[in-house]
Amino acid sequence: MLKIFLMMLFMIPLCFKKNMFWLVQMMMFLMMFFFLNMTLSLTNFCSLSYMMGYDMISFGLILLSIWICILMVMSSENLFKKDFYVNFFLFNIIFLLMMLFLTFSSMNLFMFYLFFEGSLVPTLLLIIGWGYQPERIQAGLYLLFYTLFASLPMLMGIFYIYNNINYMMMYFFKFFNFNNYLLYLSMILAFLVKMPMYFVHLWLPKAHVEAPVSGSMILAAIMLKLGGYGLLRILILLEKINMKLGFIWIIISMIGGFFISLKCFCQVDMKSLIAYSSVSHMSLVIGGIMTMNYWGYLGAYILMIGHGLCSSGMFCLVNMNYERFHSRSLFMNKGMMNFMPSLSLWWFLLLSSNMAAPPSLNLMGEISLINSLVSWSWMNMFLLMLISFFSAGYSLYLFSYVQHGKFNKSIYSFYMGLSREYLLLMLHWFPLNIMIMKIDYVMIWF
Repeated sequence: MLKIFLMMLFMIPLCFKKNMFWLVQMMMFLMMFFFLNMTLSLTNFCSLSYMMGYDMISFGLILLSIWICILMVMSSENLFKKDFYVNFFLFNIIFLLMMLFLTFSSMNLFMFYLFFEGSLVPTLLLIIGWGYQPERIQAGLYLLFYTLFASLPMLMGIFYIYNNINYMMMYFFKFFNFNNYLLYLSMILAFLVKMPMYFVHLWLPKAHVEAPVSGSMILAAIMLKLGGYGLLRILILLEKINMKLGFIWIIISMIGGFFISLKCFCQVDMKSLIAYSSVSHMSLVIGGIMTMNYWGYLGAYILMIGHGLCSSGMFCLVNMNYERFHSRSLFMNKGMMNFMPSLSLWWFLLLSSNMAAPPSLNLMGEISLINSLVSWSWMNMFLLMLISFFSAGYSLYLFSYVQHGKFNKSIYSFYMGLSREYLLLMLHWFPLNIMIMKIDYVMIWF
């Protein structure tokens, strides 16, 4: 694990050389290739070194982190053209990648907490430094305080656990079980806010709308998954009490997911709509993890990976429109099929994946989660029907609104998509729909 970390560390000086924008990206591709070819055991932790190691869950999420960071550089060519603090931007992305890599590979609970919070800083800098509107400061504060307010009790919880069992290695948690209400709340809440669960989701749409495209991509693809990953790891310690209290989170998530799906139909900002749809998808993930059965864990993991690629790709699409129109409003971005028919295909492909159409990973994830939630209680069936139906509804709403209709008469100059942009979308869509071929790896991983 240290070799990958050192590779990132030695990429930092490259960021500050002149005209190294694409070289840094190529180095990240190389790192991706190295990591992809590392040994992976389906049952144990691998590559153990310096309190770091990975198993199946970590491996997929680290891979997703590196991949999304590569695509963030690719989508931010505008900064390179305008020379808008490019070196600092690259440094920020590498630093963020280091933090995410360490978060997913830490085997020590306290180190996990440290990097979990550390990944907040580069994200905040992305939003405040490269965001579009003046409200980005407020959005940054929302992000910071929502997350910090919930995660300080978690730090107390970690100290309490250490005080009781005298070590922090996640692998040994399976030998212990805490039956403590306060500990349960303090440990779980930080992750639920990060996911975000309904009621504590308000920071997410704000942060997305104000963030630059790279900020939105990393927020949707990885930041939301930190919460899910944390839950998958920490619930081993809290099995007994989660059996008693898990139903609360499932109920809030299911009803919240339904409300948020309705909220999507009210949005007029494309980014806002995709941000709210993320909340709706994550509510299914929370539900699946909290049922604490095999299908739920499986579905949560698959949907986290699938949603990361799909959501990130949709933010890229919105940004392509934004770079041409300087508006994300649904009223301005109408009739796009007339201007960029080739981009309509990508809108269709990514939005169909968003509504969990085959052969996307989202479909596999949602089937597992539906299995899990319905086996937990048959009454979930109704809310799941509504959530799935409205998920297709707002995806179609977004597609038909943006692609069809009369186009805006005030558009007087326009340029078609660049090959870089089509490659960017291809690199989102291809893994999202091809990985279903090897879904057996994930299905036998527990």
